[in-house]
Formats: sequence, C-alpha cells, structure tokens
Amino acid sequence: MLNAFIADFLYAAVALFVIIDPVGTAIIFAALTTHDDAAKRRTIAKRASAISFLVLLVFGLAGEKLLRLLGIGIPALQIAGGALLFLSAKDMVTAKGELRASSEERSAASESTEDISVFPLAIPLIAGPGGMTTMVLLHAKAGGQPGAVLANALALAAMIAATLVSMLGARRLARLMGATGASVVGRVLGILVAALAAQFIIEGTQAALHLG
Repeated sequence: MLNAFIADFLYAAVALFVIIDPVGTAIIFAALTTHDDAAKRRTIAKRASAISFLVLLVFGLAGEKLLRLLGIGIPALQIAGGALLFLSAKDMVTAKGELRASSEERSAASESTEDISVFPLAIPLIAGPGGMTTMVLLHAKAGGQPGAVLANALALAAMIAATLVSMLGARRLARLMGATGASVVGRVLGILVAALAAQFIIEGTQAALHLG
C-alpha cells in the first residue's frame, strides 16, 4: 500500500512540476517584481502560492462533479485536456506563454503598483488552465481512493512549495541561469508536457472506445 501511495505521489508530482514549472515561474516573477523591495516580494510570493494552491486543490476535488453536472465525461476531458496541454507545450517549446500570462499582461503588471499576487501571478501563471485540467485528471485517476487523493494533494503542496522557494530566490536564480538557461529549461519541460498530453489523449481515446 505504501508503494502505491509513493507511486501516486511521484506521478502527480512529476505531472504538476512540468505544468507549473517552478523555475520558469520564478524567472517571470523576478521580471514582474523588478521595482518591489524584498519584503513586498515575499508577501506577493506567499499570497500567490496560497491562492494558487487553494484554486488548484478545490478545482481538482470539485471539477469532476461540475463536469458531470454539465454532462461531460472524463474521457472527453482527457482528450480536451490533452489537446490544451499540447498547445501549452508548443508555447513552452517556442518560448511563448499565451496559455499562462501573456507578454502584455506581464508588462502591465511589472509597471503597475497594484498587488499582482492574484492576477497574473496566481492566475493564470501558477494555477493556469493546464494546472486545473491536470488536477481534475489526477483526481479522476485516483478513483476516490483516499490514499491516491491524499497523494495528489501532497504532491500539489510540494510543487507549490517548490514554486514559492523558487520565487523567493527568483533574482538569484535569474542571475544564475541567465536568459539562455531559463530558455533551455522551459523547452525541455515543454517536451515533457507534450508527452504528458499525448498520454492523456491516448487514455481518453481508449476509455471512450471502451465505453462505446
């Protein structure tokens, strides 16, 4: 049973890591908070992490029920979610981010004196469409088993914690990696997201054919 829990945790953690992309998020966070002091950056990072965790957790737990109310099955979500993740992967590989925060949104946020912890940092940068879709699919895969549901929640907490740590050290990380390093990491993660998207589509297609 412990082995199954560990396997569920690692599967969810890897899936969420490539979707949330703590390193890439930290690089963008550094750009968004250029004019903020250290105390304000810490406050923004902590608030954004808490908000994104709650959004993704609630969406993961309640998203499937909402879909059922709308008459949408899990196979349809797997196929649609996989297609959406493919678009996200394409943007990551080509260094574009329309499915997260757009360049215009990031530019406006960096020039604004308003709190950016909710938008665009928590949503859609951390808790974006890809993350929400992934949480619903992970919860569906858990099949209501308490151990698997707990593993998903802990994996989400771990990835949000990793994102928070990355954001708190964002300026140092940006200087260490440079633009080239950040670009390489983003493209590698983009390939992994594409593979994850393909897996979702394959599983969704198989489930749809089985139901049919």
